Amino acid sequence: MHLAQDFHELFSIGSLISLLTLSVLEIVLGIDNIIFISIVSGKLPKSQQGKARTIGLMLALIMRVVLLFSISWIAGLKDALFTISDFGVTGRDLILFGGGVFLLYKTTIELHNKVEGYDEEGIKLKKESFNAIVLQIVLIDIVFSFDSILTAVGLVSNLLIMIAAVIIAMIIMILFSGKVSDFINDNPTIKILALSFLLMIGVMLVLEAFHQEVDKKFVYISIAFSFFVEMMNVRMRRRAAKRKRDTNNDKRDII
Repeated sequence: MHLAQDFHELFSIGSLISLLTLSVLEIVLGIDNIIFISIVSGKLPKSQQGKARTIGLMLALIMRVVLLFSISWIAGLKDALFTISDFGVTGRDLILFGGGVFLLYKTTIELHNKVEGYDEEGIKLKKESFNAIVLQIVLIDIVFSFDSILTAVGLVSNLLIMIAAVIIAMIIMILFSGKVSDFINDNPTIKILALSFLLMIGVMLVLEAFHQEVDKKFVYISIAFSFFVEMMNVRMRRRAAKRKRDTNNDKRDII
């Protein structure tokens, strides 16, 4: 009966506006997920990267829809499982802490490899298996899904709108994940910036596990500004390289 009422309200003007707003927010909240998936899938051969990204995002979609049908269970994760001194440890705290530590570990390893030049051409790194990459994607999907679900629940009460917004956002992310992945992997400085962003997200998850709330808009604003500056640098380097090629071509023509 409740779902039937939700379906009846789905096509009202107010519901469509809520759907659009929530879809945009889901895409924004999914940026960190896409970045992580792009980086870890880059460990696979080129022919398998697209498949890993698609499977990872599809699993994220399924997970979020399942969690939407388990809202009461998610609410129960905020209840303390046990206490340490006066600190009540909840199921949500354990998930956020585990996800934050996992993200910090993976990002630190990736940053170390970049700084040391281990992933440059001619230096072979140990390739991870397809199943191992998918498992990592699933683990981090579980953590990132909580932000997505809590945002949806906080904005609308219509379950069908939440599900539709998650599906729309995930379809858009699947369509553009390949371009995002190629852009990150083809630009080393952008990849460093993306890894730094994930490092910030990992720290933020650990802080939230200790009930230290961090205003996420400051994280996204700072990374957006850094991305803007780096894009200017990329554009400047490309123009400088083009001028150098043109100068060399002119010299050869004179000779």
